Amino acid sequence: MAEKKLEGMKVAILVADYFEQVEMTEPKKALEEAGAQTKIIAPKSGQVRGFKHDTKGDAFPVDMTLEEANPDEFDAVLLPGGALNADKLRMDPRAREFVRRIDEQDKPVAAICHAPWLLVSAGLVKGRTLTSYYTIQDDIRNAGGHWVNKEAVRDMNWVSSRQPGDIPAFNQAMVRLYAEHAARLQPVG
Repeated sequence: MAEKKLEGMKVAILVADYFEQVEMTEPKKALEEAGAQTKIIAPKSGQVRGFKHDTKGDAFPVDMTLEEANPDEFDAVLLPGGALNADKLRMDPRAREFVRRIDEQDKPVAAICHAPWLLVSAGLVKGRTLTSYYTIQDDIRNAGGHWVNKEAVRDMNWVSSRQPGDIPAFNQAMVRLYAEHAARLQPVG
């Protein structure tokens, strides 16, 4: 049985339709296996649809809308990629505010592939080091961030990765970051 180092931790997973499915399902599974409780949060209620690279993926139930979700009630956020998903979320003021509030409270943020677009649009990347899918490196640099080409990059309360092939390294770095945060939340003694 896996160690439950994230027991009691609540993780928000922000997605819109056509997120890269494996970038949501595999990290979600890693978080839950480590004991975290995850919630899929989307711009609209009902279901969100994944994408498997360039073909339609599965539908997943939405646990709550961005309108209903309160970032103060979550301990961390996971941002899966997919160009269509990330482009939609970055233009949603509720999504931008959600990640701003998580970051302001020094809570962990994990972003993969195109997901850092939301962090760019939320005005959060200036002075930060991160990675992403290579096609958005200019966006990160133009927003004052330092883009590096590595499978997983940790910068303070953030971890980022480039693409689906990086998921094993991403999951490991994400669970480690979230566990450090969970340990800080534990009462001493």
